[in-house]
Amino acid sequence: MRTILITGPGGSGRTTVAAATALAAATDGTRTLVLSADRTDTLGAALGVATGAAPTEVAPNLTAWRPDAATGFRDDLAAFQERATAALDLLGASRLDPEEVTPLPGAEELALLRALRDAALAEAHDLLVVDLPATAHALALLALPEELRRYLRRLLPSERQAARALRPVLGRLAGVPMPAEWLYETAARWDVELAAVEAVVADRDTVVRLVAEPGPGGADAVRDATLALALRGLRPDLLVANRVLPEAAAPADSWLAGPVAQQRKVLEEWGEEYDVRRVAHLGRDPRGVDDLDALAVSVVNGSSSTVEWPVTDRLAEDGVLVWALPLPGAARDELDLIRRGDELVVSAGQFRRIVPLPSALRRCGVDGAALRDGELRIRFAPDPDLWPRTR
Repeated sequence: MRTILITGPGGSGRTTVAAATALAAATDGTRTLVLSADRTDTLGAALGVATGAAPTEVAPNLTAWRPDAATGFRDDLAAFQERATAALDLLGASRLDPEEVTPLPGAEELALLRALRDAALAEAHDLLVVDLPATAHALALLALPEELRRYLRRLLPSERQAARALRPVLGRLAGVPMPAEWLYETAARWDVELAAVEAVVADRDTVVRLVAEPGPGGADAVRDATLALALRGLRPDLLVANRVLPEAAAPADSWLAGPVAQQRKVLEEWGEEYDVRRVAHLGRDPRGVDDLDALAVSVVNGSSSTVEWPVTDRLAEDGVLVWALPLPGAARDELDLIRRGDELVVSAGQFRRIVPLPSALRRCGVDGAALRDGELRIRFAPDPDLWPRTR
């Protein structure tokens, strides 16, 4: 199943583009599911059909679904309270009733990730179009599975589960309660679920698509989003320039002449770096399938969104291995690298990622780094105490 993840700055029309993309695919005969996490039914407003917790048939081959974060949050909390009965009783904690529980911030994003995983596993559709939140929240959402899995591995390392039979004995010897079996089981289940979401995002058939208006604000947002995606090993397959004003509508003496000239400049700049698809301004907010059809949004995928981070062997020439991280738009004075054991903390402006080192580089020390042509090249020199000696 192909997956298209669509995001863009707030107010750029990403939900409308997601709806139009899904409708165009369904019209071509592709079984399509469009997902959204918005609390308000902006997806339904664009499609002209109310959407909600139950999947809704919008048109032939097109289903829309807006997962209910409240229900999922209540179910998870109820399950947690049931499993932690002994600990809660020991603490004298009172239980929360499902009726008094409201979703915490971020519950919508978690519900969307779960729906994304379930839809991918069900394979009931040929195409999944996901209306992600605005860019900043979408980037955090894409990073969440990897980061949560890292936290779980640090807090409850799987290798420590080997001593399950000894935990009651160790608890009596130490005089403190040891982690219960259900805690490890829950952590293992979460790890599997998060890994499934990671697999969907990293799949070669999954692409990330940016939507922005061709103006100064849109140009800045696209530049930041491209750098943040690159830090996650991703790049946009297409850049959808939304609400493009027609050149003929702006004669030289019109007040529209300035915005149209600015729009032209941004589109030319984007064309040098991205595969740009233009979507015309209808002069109104699109509503219903007729308006979505009139947008003529492209469905075809551009290049893959997955970006490789290759390690080049230059031991014979320079005595080092070079790890290349494509970071288009990064500024040298905003880059920071920290080696932490077998991990590397990479910061680029306001964005940061902690990545595990490839196995060969774990036996090396950092020998330097340079940013050239939008690519961060990190040099690693073999550690004589760890690197196999040649005879």
